[in-house]
Amino acid sequence: MEAAHKLKTYEDLLDLPEDVHAELHAGELVTQPGGLPEHGRVQLRLGRFIAGPFDDDDDGGGPGGWWILPEMDIRFTRHDVTRPDLAGWRRARLPSPEGVRPIDVVPDWICEVLSPSNARRDRVFKARLYAQHGVPFYWLIDPAERTLEAYVLKDSQWLIAGTWDDTAVARVPPFEDVRATDWKAVLSAAAHLTLPPCCTRRSATPGSAPACTSSSALMPARRSASWRPAP
Repeated sequence: MEAAHKLKTYEDLLDLPEDVHAELHAGELVTQPGGLPEHGRVQLRLGRFIAGPFDDDDDGGGPGGWWILPEMDIRFTRHDVTRPDLAGWRRARLPSPEGVRPIDVVPDWICEVLSPSNARRDRVFKARLYAQHGVPFYWLIDPAERTLEAYVLKDSQWLIAGTWDDTAVARVPPFEDVRATDWKAVLSAAAHLTLPPCCTRRSATPGSAPACTSSSALMPARRSASWRPAP
């Protein structure tokens, strides 16, 4: 008789080399290659933009009150551990992240930067997981299309707060407590880079999200659109 499949836990992640990017999705070990340059540049610029007014203790020009951290191991269940490109916690809920690995406190905000290897998981599996565990805000950034999709959670459903491209000047929740942002500085971070053929995609209508081939994907069509994770 074939032995029962053993679900992986965080201890299995710790056995991997430090330079391996890996997550646990429903007990399955998921690895992926490093991001493309445009992925890293957008991640870096967005982190600076958010952390400046919200996480920089030395910056008196913003409201503060957050921890904004890149690629932290976050454990939602014993068999579900993700490493978002960026995540944020209100300090009232997470007094300090120092020396904590993995973090078991559910983030107040998560942003995933899409790439050809992870877009389906970010739009389907992670979107469902984050909703089930009550993450209030979820952003998806597509560097190839230079678009931002922002979602807010209400009654276990993702509601679209808005979609923007690199021509937009807008306030985006949950970080609307600062002046409206010119998103060109973030979304056009890699505009001068030449993408390899595998990353070439049909251009999206300005201000809208790019098309996705998965019928289960988060696809903002109108401001009233919603998405409910499977039970």
